[in-house]
Amino acid sequence: MATLFETETAERFGTDPLATFQHNIAEVQARIARAAAASGRNATSIRLLPITKTVPAEILRHAWQAGLRSFGENKIQEAMSKQEALQDLAIDWCVVGHLQTNKAKYLARFAQEFHALDSLKLAALLNSRLELEDRTLDVYVQVNTSNEDSKFGLSPDDLPEFADMLALFPRLRPRGLMTLALFSTDMAKVRPCFARLRRLRDTAIKHNAALTELSMGMSGDFEEAIMEGADVVRVGQAIFGRRPTPDSDYWPGFAGSL
Repeated sequence: MATLFETETAERFGTDPLATFQHNIAEVQARIARAAAASGRNATSIRLLPITKTVPAEILRHAWQAGLRSFGENKIQEAMSKQEALQDLAIDWCVVGHLQTNKAKYLARFAQEFHALDSLKLAALLNSRLELEDRTLDVYVQVNTSNEDSKFGLSPDDLPEFADMLALFPRLRPRGLMTLALFSTDMAKVRPCFARLRRLRDTAIKHNAALTELSMGMSGDFEEAIMEGADVVRVGQAIFGRRPTPDSDYWPGFAGSL
């Protein structure tokens, strides 16, 4: 008789998770290619960052076998647990959710990327912890392009000064900007958030030339993000299926599909 874990796993990921992930990854990559072609871009310039929150470590072994080498997590505790369980695999761990300052020391130990840098205090703490670990960290500055109180991220007005100040933290390697678009199924409302981040990037690079990339777009809207210049798309449910917990557990105020 199948265990409860085996039953729940089969319901969510299929009886052959490897085959499920291979199929879903191919579908996502095809969507990326179509969106890139429609916007006159080369699909190879767009990086897929799989969002693996709520996916058990044992199941992520199948995702790694399917070819994924970067895993994105929202919560530092979940990321740490999976990193420890999967330390025998070559994985780049990316933290994409808001980080409390008292958790900076943990992220500095293992993460390759952080997509939610939103304060100078956090930048300073990360830089200090990275010094102790003798590591560097790729960072994306999170900007609140929808002006929603429920979201973290810098105000667009604060971005130029913040970009200037990043030079004070040599252990941080700025890569670009990140945003969460308006939580809506109406793409006419969502896409302007992506366009705004692109314009903000064009200004930010005058203050810090390393801020070139755009991390934006999720399972339900990454085509629109690509149309507006996304370099990194953060995709979870289109690869791993619907989660057993609501997205609001990870993104305050969010009811969409990452």
